[in-house]
Amino acid sequence: MVKITETILRDAHQSLIATRMTFEDMEPMLPDLDKVGYQALECWGGATFDSCVRFLNEDPWERLRKIRKACPNTKLQMLLRGQNLLGYKHYADDVVDYFVQKSVANGIDIIRIFDALNDYRNIEHAVKAAKKEGASVQAAVAYTTSPFHSNEVFANDAKRLEQMGADSICIKDMSGLLLPYEAFELVSSIKKAVRIPVEMHTHYTSGSGSMTYLKSIEAGVDAVNCALSPLAMGTSQPPTEPLVAALKGTKYDTGLDLELLSKISAYAATLREKYLASGLLNPKVLGVDVNALKYQVPGGMLSNLVSQLKQAGKEDQLNEVLNEVPRVREDFGFPPLVTPSSQIVGTQAVMNVITGERYKMVPKESKALVRGEYGKTPAPIGQEIVRKILGDEERITCRPADNIEPELENVRAQMSEYLEQEEDVLTWAMFPQVAEKFFKERRARLHGIDDTVGSVDGAYQPV
Repeated sequence: MVKITETILRDAHQSLIATRMTFEDMEPMLPDLDKVGYQALECWGGATFDSCVRFLNEDPWERLRKIRKACPNTKLQMLLRGQNLLGYKHYADDVVDYFVQKSVANGIDIIRIFDALNDYRNIEHAVKAAKKEGASVQAAVAYTTSPFHSNEVFANDAKRLEQMGADSICIKDMSGLLLPYEAFELVSSIKKAVRIPVEMHTHYTSGSGSMTYLKSIEAGVDAVNCALSPLAMGTSQPPTEPLVAALKGTKYDTGLDLELLSKISAYAATLREKYLASGLLNPKVLGVDVNALKYQVPGGMLSNLVSQLKQAGKEDQLNEVLNEVPRVREDFGFPPLVTPSSQIVGTQAVMNVITGERYKMVPKESKALVRGEYGKTPAPIGQEIVRKILGDEERITCRPADNIEPELENVRAQMSEYLEQEEDVLTWAMFPQVAEKFFKERRARLHGIDDTVGSVDGAYQPV
């Protein structure tokens, strides 16, 4: 029997409509989603937190509580970026502890934890915190290809994560790079290395997602991540219903009810039409692009590159940027392209192309990556690149968070006037500017104190 984690409440809309699904849109399908019998509903974390506060005027903690109440029979899962939590920099250990505690207290059962560089020093503290709170820890290996990555490397990574305390392993293929027969070999290698369940997560970007799942299942993978068909495929996950139908009557039968899935999909189809009509859902992201195998660019990253070029009036240089991305990635030590490394590499590629000179302009995030503020890259960064970007600056070789003093009480002091619930401290810790605007609007709504400010937006869109 193969289990399915449903992503329509998180990664599906994050990948297709920049995480803009509101709770109001989700609410009608929640009772039926709870009846399906999924292994889990992935419904929180990733970019949902940022998007709730920045764009949707929703409290992400309240969203989680509402989903928990509507889905009492199904485990709820979130995506956590290790020491980055749900933000774009590393946070102190006390913030990580408190965030994990509050996530579990508000309804999360399974925490999928990953690090963008596969530097597992950056997830160890979050793993310990989740274990302490009684959550199930799913530690993820971010899949990528390079001369420094192999099935043996990934299998050893999985073994290390099991020893760290993981309850299950996720192969996280955020760019749809994993092809079917390669998936068979990879799953086989990891299954030999660990005794805990292995889950496969991929995107349909390159067009091979469902085939990759079938070969992964034949290799013994325990669970796969799917999205109900109206918000599946393209840069989202493979569709749920066809896989359920394909496995029916076999030893892999999911046991899920196709009629119930079809009922939920009929509602989801109305959302799809709504997003297409509003322009939130661009038909381009629903297609197949086998060039993803070459550029390794996740869907959210691609839309961000297009946006940056448009702002610079250089849309015609997209192909040059796509060709530059692999070169920058090699210069930066072959990091997997996933938040935040995807935005860092992508933005640097844009800068290199529009200025006409490589590394003439270097954003602070690129400097931080090369300096070691995000951890150790899979391959060493060449001294020539280090000198060009950092000059004589000293690099960080320890776990980056070892250099961060406890910060929870300072954050609490900064935002105490806005405190309505304990979780607000964590919202501020990750997104202080965005949180201040959100809290001021909330205070005006709740208490009639109108001191709201102009809109706050961000340069990066997570993937």
